Amino acid sequence: MYPLNNIIILAFMAIFATQACAQGSEPDFEQQRKQMVSQQLRSRDITDSRVLDAMNRVPRHLFVPVRMRGYSYQDSALPIDYGQTISQPYIVALMSQLLTIGPGDKVLEIGTGSGYQAAVLAEMGADVFTIEIVPGLGTQAERLLKSLGYDSVKVKIGDGYLGWPENAPFEAIIVTCAPTEIPEPLEVQLAEGGRMVIPVGESGFQQLLLLEKKEGRIRRQKTIDVRFVPMVDNEGNTY
Repeated sequence: MYPLNNIIILAFMAIFATQACAQGSEPDFEQQRKQMVSQQLRSRDITDSRVLDAMNRVPRHLFVPVRMRGYSYQDSALPIDYGQTISQPYIVALMSQLLTIGPGDKVLEIGTGSGYQAAVLAEMGADVFTIEIVPGLGTQAERLLKSLGYDSVKVKIGDGYLGWPENAPFEAIIVTCAPTEIPEPLEVQLAEGGRMVIPVGESGFQQLLLLEKKEGRIRRQKTIDVRFVPMVDNEGNTY
């Protein structure tokens, strides 16, 4: 449900991270987080101060497996449990910035993953409704988010294609897995004037689209090429 990364590189990273932990070294995560914001985000095209402040506050290393924590603040996707990945910080920041959410906005997230993106949105003041199709992953993310005090995040185990109609409409929708077409239920659940950020396309590279609902119609804008895992249903079939 997150951008894919080179498996061989990640394997070596995991080995080196484990060795570092075995040697007793303890990274300065706070300093690394500040450097991530200044060097990977602020120095590029991330200009929304709310996004930058949120990513400076969320402890990304706690959303990463212990064996990979030494690489938590590098600008790369990292493996998490259940064969999934956590997106690179730049992608998280870009998608958050495109949503232009404000305090109190209701945001629907499709693909909870580790819970990191939901935490960033919560730090920006959003009420987050996030759906994860992998039960173990969703339960794990919910437990972590609650332990960190993110009470404004509601987690649901289910098929994200269907959205969360009982809590619609949403001022913003963010999708972290790629369908081949934009799910109609999500278009319906997007509020008037709302924005949706979603990768769309076949397996491999997709287009990250920004959608806006104006006078009941959906306007589409292409942003960048991305690579996300496919959106699937409860049987593992791709949409």
